[in-house]
Amino acid sequence: MRTINQRADVVPLLGEVFREFGYEGASLSRITGRTGLGKGSLYHFFPGGKEEMAQAVLDDVDAWFERHVFAPLRDEAPEVAPEVAPGAAIEGMWDAVTAYFRSGARICLVGAFALDGTRDRFAEAVSGYFIRWIAALRGALVRRGWAPTEAHSRAEEAVLGIQGALVLARATGDQAVFVRAIERLRLRLRPAAQS
Repeated sequence: MRTINQRADVVPLLGEVFREFGYEGASLSRITGRTGLGKGSLYHFFPGGKEEMAQAVLDDVDAWFERHVFAPLRDEAPEVAPEVAPGAAIEGMWDAVTAYFRSGARICLVGAFALDGTRDRFAEAVSGYFIRWIAALRGALVRRGWAPTEAHSRAEEAVLGIQGALVLARATGDQAVFVRAIERLRLRLRPAAQS
């Protein structure tokens, strides 16, 4: 039996419920069953109910990506971190997303929310996640020598490719699809001299 003492202890459990059942399918009975918490405890931690739970999960996902993907891509700038090799954050992004999405076995909750009626309810969190990812990657590509327009196009392509690979891996039950896609995308973002 797990001990849940704080709201933060519940959020990862809620994330897995929303990943498995979606927002609409994550009924209170499913949430209580998966978290092991009664309704009273859930409402103690999340007085706003399921909507507050989903927002907390989206905030948690966003915080993880901010720490492990977005900030490293932005902070790689020579004036911020001169000791970091150019392109290290882009390479780190591939490792981070592969680990986070468990090599294609874990769906993107933000992507899933973007595809159903939940998108309108959490529009700012959903769109902000993707916009910030593309912008951070674009900036890193520009610093790596790409022209701004091409950098933006490649950044969009990379985020689109990651999301599409997650959907295809899930739909086919073949995680190798995700791994292969990541390797192809990785090669597309290397400078021409390294390709």
